[in-house]
Amino acid sequence: LQSMSLRKTFTDAELERIKAAVRQAEATISGEIVPVMVSKSGYYTIANYKGSLWVGFMVFAFIVVCDRFIPSLAVYDPLLIFLLVLLAGVVGGVAPNFSDDLRRMLVTQRHMDHATRQRAENAFLEQEVFNTRHRTGIMIFISFFEHEVIIMGDQGISKVVEQKVWDRLVQDLTAQIRKGKTVEGLETTIKRCGEILLEKGFKKTADDVNELRDDVRLD
Repeated sequence: LQSMSLRKTFTDAELERIKAAVRQAEATISGEIVPVMVSKSGYYTIANYKGSLWVGFMVFAFIVVCDRFIPSLAVYDPLLIFLLVLLAGVVGGVAPNFSDDLRRMLVTQRHMDHATRQRAENAFLEQEVFNTRHRTGIMIFISFFEHEVIIMGDQGISKVVEQKVWDRLVQDLTAQIRKGKTVEGLETTIKRCGEILLEKGFKKTADDVNELRDDVRLD
C-alpha cells in the first residue's frame, strides 16, 4: 500500500470523521493531536534476499534428493542444475513483492519494531508535532504492514502522562484495527487523548490557536 492506496482505502467521509474527531477533542484542550497513517515503515529488502536463498536452497536440495532416491527425476547436467537453482532464486527473491504475508514471514519482529519506531520518530519531526508553544503535541501513528500503533507525546505531555497510559490506548486501537474498525478506533483514541490532556490540566486558554492542521496524514 502506498499513500494513494491508503486514500483509496478510506473514503473522504471517513477521513472527514477523523478530522472532526481531532477538531472536537482539541476544542477544550491546549494540545494538538496529529493522526498519521502509513502503509509500511520499511522496505524490508532483506525479505527478498531471504526468499531468494530459501527457494534456491530448496530446489537444490530437491535435486540432490532426486539424485539419491528418485533417479527418474534426477538432473545430471551441471548447467541445467545451475539454471534451475538460479531461476528458483529469482522467483524466491521476487515473490515477497507480491505478498505482504510472505514478506512478514521473512522479516523478524525485532526488525519491524525497529523500523516502525524509527519511522514514527521521523514522522514526529516531519509533521512538526513538536512545533507548539508549550510542546503539547500528540501523534497517533499507525503502520499497517507491521500491524503496529505508536502514540508519542511531546515533552510538555510526557512529563505528566505516564507511558502505560499510552500503552493501554495502543492496545485498544490495535484491537480495533484488527477488527477492521480503524476509523472507529481512531475516533475513540483521539477522544480519549483529549480527555487525558484535560484531566492533566491542559485546558484551552483564551489566546489558544490551532497550531497544527486537523486532518489525518497519509503516507
